[in-house]
Amino acid sequence: MTGGIGRHSDGEVPERSPDGGNETGHTEAPTVRIHRPDPATGSDTPDGDAGEHRTSAPASESPAPAAAPQPASPAAEPQTVAIPTVGPPAAQPPAAQPPAAQPPAAPDPGQPGSSGRSRRFKVGVGVASVLAVGAVVYTVDYAMSSDRVPRGVTVAGVEVGGQTRADADAELRAQIGPRAQRPVQVRAGDVRAELVPEAAGLGVDWPATLDRAGSQPLNPLTRLTSLFSHREVGVSATRDDAQLTAAVNALRAQTDVRPVEGSVVFEGANPVGVAPRNGQTLDGPGAESALAAGWADRGGVEVPVQVESVAVTQDGVDRALREVAVPAASADLVVTGRGGARAVLGRDKVGAVLTFAPDGRGGLAPQYNVDAAVGLLGPQLASTEVQPKDASFSLAGGTPTVVPAVAGDTIDWHRTLEELPALLTGSGPRTVDAMYQSKPPALTTEAAQKLGVREVIGEFTSGGFEYASGVNIRLAAEEIDGALVKPGDTFSLNGYTGPRGSAQGYVESGIINNGRPDKAVGGGISQLATTLYNAAYFAGMEDAGHTEHSYYISRYPAAREATVFEGAIDLQFKNASPTGVLIETIGTGSDVTVRLWGTKTVDVQSITGERYKYTSPNTVTLPKGAGCVASGGAQGFTTSDTRVITERASGREISRHTRTVKYDPVPIVKCE
Repeated sequence: MTGGIGRHSDGEVPERSPDGGNETGHTEAPTVRIHRPDPATGSDTPDGDAGEHRTSAPASESPAPAAAPQPASPAAEPQTVAIPTVGPPAAQPPAAQPPAAQPPAAPDPGQPGSSGRSRRFKVGVGVASVLAVGAVVYTVDYAMSSDRVPRGVTVAGVEVGGQTRADADAELRAQIGPRAQRPVQVRAGDVRAELVPEAAGLGVDWPATLDRAGSQPLNPLTRLTSLFSHREVGVSATRDDAQLTAAVNALRAQTDVRPVEGSVVFEGANPVGVAPRNGQTLDGPGAESALAAGWADRGGVEVPVQVESVAVTQDGVDRALREVAVPAASADLVVTGRGGARAVLGRDKVGAVLTFAPDGRGGLAPQYNVDAAVGLLGPQLASTEVQPKDASFSLAGGTPTVVPAVAGDTIDWHRTLEELPALLTGSGPRTVDAMYQSKPPALTTEAAQKLGVREVIGEFTSGGFEYASGVNIRLAAEEIDGALVKPGDTFSLNGYTGPRGSAQGYVESGIINNGRPDKAVGGGISQLATTLYNAAYFAGMEDAGHTEHSYYISRYPAAREATVFEGAIDLQFKNASPTGVLIETIGTGSDVTVRLWGTKTVDVQSITGERYKYTSPNTVTLPKGAGCVASGGAQGFTTSDTRVITERASGREISRHTRTVKYDPVPIVKCE
């Protein structure tokens, strides 16, 4: 019986042994390896638990027929089947032993599911290879750069990545160091200024700057991305706070800007728009921080400012110009009065009447100043008006008589200019007729007759003044002559006369300055003040404020006199009676008299007290000249005055008041 010929896995036919494939003396069952698909998974597994068995066949039995070969796919490896040979019966072998465990055979790629695992296997091998290579590259790269600045690092624009710390330090000192001595542009809003860092107390902490760059990163991804990126770390600055604050404050002259509100102004007859501009104030602490952080940057430093916004927009300015200002200044305004008189508000004067203010909505609201218009137009038509005149009193016949009042006929300017906005901006004629009105006097004839001014109620005369003082006394006396003090009113000497300077005709005369004699323009008026005070004293007027001289002047009654000084010391009295009081003054070259006219209802008595507590003068020596007024001096003392007021009709005492006065000694002044 002829045996079959098996094929090895490599497809070659093995040579037959000389005995036809059997060795003499024994028969050996060949190894058979059969793969069957696993019915559960569909994958190829060897038949049986161990996957491979050795089988001993008795010689008397015919060998099992060889399994028919399975067609294989082009990629599949052929199965190997060993066919037993036929020979003399062999001795019965010992009982079969359990097959030794063998490692599972590799899956047959020719079976279903093997191709996907193959691809995954190849991908895994590839990834592992890449990771292995990457690990090697990472290790080498880290080892070679561990003592260097991380790649991609720049400091104030200077690239130092990849350099050793020593090289990077030298590079930074060479590139950035000189910048501390050069002006740096400072941007504060729209304003540009310059600052020298070194002068402002700014510098560089070189070790700390390199420390900011950090050490070599361990993260592989970070190391990889550093090959294609840059990281700016900036300098670590040193600062002298006092110098930096002073430098920032010095910048304010350039950076701080006052806001300009949009408006319209007039240059003669030409209206001009004022462009709005926000204001700004430098934020000091913020500017110091920004300068310290960025002074070394090539692009300069942006410092913070506090902005003060304006309310008006440019569009609002343009609209006010177009719709109001330009039309208003396009022609004169004419006001026609009685008799054909004309008052003209010229185009070049419109700016005094028309102004603009923010309207709260970004625009400008026109403001029309009627009083300013009256000030310009009124004098031109004054001749057409009759001003009211109060009733007054005349003493020409020796007794008071009432001079009748005069009613006025004046222009009512507010009614006349009621349509001023339309007149200035309208397209029609710019003319308007003046509107007149009757204006009564403040004191009518009837009211004056009821004041009861008919007799002298108080009078006093003083003299003994020098010529220059007499000039001033007579000028002031003329100013208050005819003054009327209505019931309940208070009279003020300074208020009634007004300024008493050279422009009003006053001259230099004697005064008391710092307790000693001196001279000044308007000196000597205290004589009129004392005379008026005594006239009011005996008329029963209420003292509303007066001041005695600092030392006693012999021509005045002690404790019953007064001084004045323009803007500082005044003489005032109140008319507390139910009737009016008329002041009459009479000035001569040697004396001055003041009379108060009204209705006499009281009598007044003055009681002068004794002098006591005398004090001696001291001596003052001054250089000769205009500033030195010699004086022999006089003692100081204390005294008093008591005023007793009684009712004239009954003699009943109404009041009694004592005033105590302390006079300083008059110093002895020597001019040497």
